[in-house]
Amino acid sequence: MTIENIIAEGVVKAVKELYGADVEPKLVAPSATKKEFEGDLTVVVFPLLKISRKAPDATATEIGEWIGKNIDAVERFNVVKGFLNITVSPAFWLGLLHEIAADPDFGIRKADDSSDLVMVEYSSPNTNKPLHLGHVRNNLLGYSLSQILKANGHKVVKTNIVNDRGIHICKSMLAWKKWGENATPESAGKKGDHLIGDFYVAFDKHYKAELKEIMERENISEEEAEKKSALMAEAREMLRKWEAGDEEVRGLWKMMNGWVYAGFDETYRRLGVDFDKIYYESDTYLEGKDLILGGIEKGIMYRKDDGSVWADLTGDGLDHKLLLRADGTSVYMTQDIGTAKLRYQDFPIDKMIYVVGNEQNYHFQVLSLLLDKLGFKWGKDLTHFSYGMVELPEGKMKSREGTVVDADDLIDTMVASAAEMGAERFAEMPAEESAEISRMVGLGALKYFLLKVDPRKNMLFNPKESIDFNGNTGPFIQYTYARIRSVIRKAEGFDPAVTPQSEPNAKESVLIQKVADFPSVVAEAGRNYSPALIANYAYDLAKEYNQFYHDYSILREENEQKRNLRLLLSMTVGRTLKSAMSLLGIEMPERM
Repeated sequence: MTIENIIAEGVVKAVKELYGADVEPKLVAPSATKKEFEGDLTVVVFPLLKISRKAPDATATEIGEWIGKNIDAVERFNVVKGFLNITVSPAFWLGLLHEIAADPDFGIRKADDSSDLVMVEYSSPNTNKPLHLGHVRNNLLGYSLSQILKANGHKVVKTNIVNDRGIHICKSMLAWKKWGENATPESAGKKGDHLIGDFYVAFDKHYKAELKEIMERENISEEEAEKKSALMAEAREMLRKWEAGDEEVRGLWKMMNGWVYAGFDETYRRLGVDFDKIYYESDTYLEGKDLILGGIEKGIMYRKDDGSVWADLTGDGLDHKLLLRADGTSVYMTQDIGTAKLRYQDFPIDKMIYVVGNEQNYHFQVLSLLLDKLGFKWGKDLTHFSYGMVELPEGKMKSREGTVVDADDLIDTMVASAAEMGAERFAEMPAEESAEISRMVGLGALKYFLLKVDPRKNMLFNPKESIDFNGNTGPFIQYTYARIRSVIRKAEGFDPAVTPQSEPNAKESVLIQKVADFPSVVAEAGRNYSPALIANYAYDLAKEYNQFYHDYSILREENEQKRNLRLLLSMTVGRTLKSAMSLLGIEMPERM
């Protein structure tokens, strides 16, 4: 039981005995005492005045005296204008430290047979381009959310849907046929996803040139020129042939997608993210197509004169939604309907979470409605984990124009920056160890910077700011952990199993309380789907420890009991930092 719960229950008992009334613990839940006042926790008594029928100070004093006599954890109290400030006894903090130190899984709940199964979908790349900075934030959020849900006792299935078909794929394929000169990743000396991305950009370049030529030649608008584009007509015909099972088109598609998958796998490995199950749109869109056609028979969908299929959602406050094009080809919604059906067939899912940017809010609102109308009652329970976009100092990214921040290039840059920033620190290490630490620090900087921001907000990514060894950054927290590990390695004769008897001072008590907050932070992060809560907790804990490290001697402390207490506290802080950062997918170096 947390100290907050102990105090809240004590106040509930005090109110019952003093005033003969029952109150809910949440009504008197304490919060951290403001720094300008003495105390650890504060209870606001104003909600109790109708019960006590006394002034605020009198009510707070009576409750404070009662819990001071009856709750061992309370050492003393003071009252400031109706605020009951409580100081917790050092003996309680010492006992709590022992409990935490003895629990290697402190703050982490493990799933059991009765646990809910949550499926988390993230990444969702297109096979016409490599992963970019936007994908990086998506992958890191999805993976971290999965880890946080596991830490809250859920069973989790991490899943990916690869968008491996559609007009955008055909654009890259057509460009390779026209201008590729039979290039392969090996002959071009490039990762497969990068090579295919080059052809996607090439298509757009030739397409724009074609439109310009048509507009100038025929003196027509861009919209009219688009209808006369031979390139776009060829791409659409290629998509039609793909859906018809044309052997040549399918063969080219399999070859080029194989190159892309190999590239994706390498990037995922470097990012440290993985999946339990990967679905492919090429396997799921037909399932969705069948459901849509069945929906026509049930009167849920309708077909227009041009052959396209739509859903009328005006009765739900939305508009008409296209589900099948006039030529019979599918749209994203078709695929997502089919994928949802297959997933619920494959797994006994209790909760489905889609990690997708906020520009797709409408899409998932429609998906939920359509699944419900098609008879899948779990449709209403789908959760869209909607997050903001990543922007750069130079502005937004555009894949077609080749102005994206490539994920692999970004990783390389971050690792190189970490090596440069840490050159002096890592100078005496073997080259292999220095390179590995640079990798951890570079990726730690990237992951922490992208995850410390409230996921619902748009954010500006600043690589230079993220790699700083000071401030609210991943490297600062990693360095704090490495410092703690160095202290423990140098602590001759320290045995964490031996209980120190020295009671903690005020600073040590604050640090113990901060560590003790970890389970509630993990729980809140799970409720709110917010890795940012974990990230900022880790920073606050690291900052608190560094202040303690600066103010108090540890290894040179002559009093053996105090020394052992500080070592045990250091060890516990280090383990908690490592646990917190692991929920963000961040590795912690043993030394820096």
